Amino acid sequence: MLLLLRGGPMSAGELSDQFDVSKPTMSAHFAVLKEADLIHAEKSGKSIIYHLKLSVLEEALLGFVHSFGVGSEPETPPAPKSAPKAETA
Repeated sequence: MLLLLRGGPMSAGELSDQFDVSKPTMSAHFAVLKEADLIHAEKSGKSIIYHLKLSVLEEALLGFVHSFGVGSEPETPPAPKSAPKAETA
C-alpha cells in the first residue's frame, strides 16, 4: 500500500482494487497505517483519499540507517586541488 501511495494520493477503492482481500481486512490495514502515522486520510465526497506521509517515513528510515552507524560519521570534505603549475620556458 505504501508503495502505491508513493505514486500519489489514492482513494480507498483504488487501493482496495489492488489487493485480493476483504473490505474489513483493508480497513484494518488502513487503521494500522494511520495509527503508525504513515498515511493521512481525507474525506472527499463519498470517498476517502489516502496520502503518504513522507516526512514520517523519512525519519523512520533515517533512524533505521543511523542505528547501523551509517551516516553518523562526519563528512570529510575533499582536499582542495592545487592549481596546475604554469610551465616556464
